[in-house]
Amino acid sequence: MLLASCAPQGGAEKPKYMWMAIDNHARLSTRDSVVYYLDKCKDTGFNWAVLDVRGCDGIMYLDNVQMFIEEAHKRGMKVSIAATIFPAGSPYWHRGLVYDDPAISRLTCTMYTPEGFRKIEDMKTEVAAFMNPLLPQAQEIAMQNIKTIFESCDLDGFALDYCRFPSAQADFSPETRAAFEKYVGMPLERWPEDVFSYAADGSRIPGKFYKQWWKFRSQIISDFVGKVKAWKDDNYPKVELEYWAGSWLHALYGNGQNWASKKADYWKEFDWAAPDYGETGMAENLDVFMTGAYLLKVWDINDPESMEYAMMRSNRDVAGACKMVGSFQICNPIDLADAAYVCLTQSEGMMAFDMCHTFGKPEAWDDLKRGIARAEGRKVK
Repeated sequence: MLLASCAPQGGAEKPKYMWMAIDNHARLSTRDSVVYYLDKCKDTGFNWAVLDVRGCDGIMYLDNVQMFIEEAHKRGMKVSIAATIFPAGSPYWHRGLVYDDPAISRLTCTMYTPEGFRKIEDMKTEVAAFMNPLLPQAQEIAMQNIKTIFESCDLDGFALDYCRFPSAQADFSPETRAAFEKYVGMPLERWPEDVFSYAADGSRIPGKFYKQWWKFRSQIISDFVGKVKAWKDDNYPKVELEYWAGSWLHALYGNGQNWASKKADYWKEFDWAAPDYGETGMAENLDVFMTGAYLLKVWDINDPESMEYAMMRSNRDVAGACKMVGSFQICNPIDLADAAYVCLTQSEGMMAFDMCHTFGKPEAWDDLKRGIARAEGRKVK
């Protein structure tokens, strides 16, 4: 029944996305290079490219995007533009918007660590210096970036990337405290201990508002995604709104990422969830959810560490609220033909991440081609 439920309606071809992250920007800066890689994708069986235009440094790269789209459309391929939403700099490289603009530093997350409060841009181990998604100014910047992208090119889809809190340690600024106190309807006597504190080993000790805190943060992200969807539908109704997140949904509450349908009830199994946590589900505000089955095992539907299990669980939790597409990492030591096959037969499409990983693994193209052809009942030419 699972395979039948995932079959494309009317025999339509399922989307097969090749993600091209910001690391590919220089390589895709000339028409000849764009033509070469799009031809490679097309020959392999991909019919959709995801082009990343905004990295963790918060800088937008829109040059050549329309040219890329025109070349893709010539080949019958569609293009989604991906962009990070709340990152504003790279702490590791110490570069990006937050380091160049003092106004941005007032919007970045205050992190609550076992050692105390720290600004995220000062934490070198963080993947990005996130703006606090709660702040209206941060959301305004994010929306303006999204509008700029839509207005600059003829995109077919838009993928929200890093549209979340950076971790469970964020955000503990005075603004977030005030908003949370309004949310629970009373002042907190102990901050942040009323949310949680740290044990000697660094683990979290829940406070009296622990469960409400996770719902509060997930609602912020869900509401923002809803805002993007409403604007897109009003202005660009034919463009698909897409969202990628890890398939391990039960572990993403710390990031505010409840990508499930509001009808899902997976969270009832976990002691971090408030009784009404399901209200924060965002699948109803998406056209496509890409589940990140970035795992080291393809088969075994009973193994939570397998891609097959991830497809089953993601189908269950999205519950038909939007299209659910399986994804995997090209660089992982797995059979890529099997990975492509399991996504295409047990979800509504496939996304391979990332094209730059093929440069050290050139056989990946042939493996992916075999898997796609097998799923579609074709022989490899």
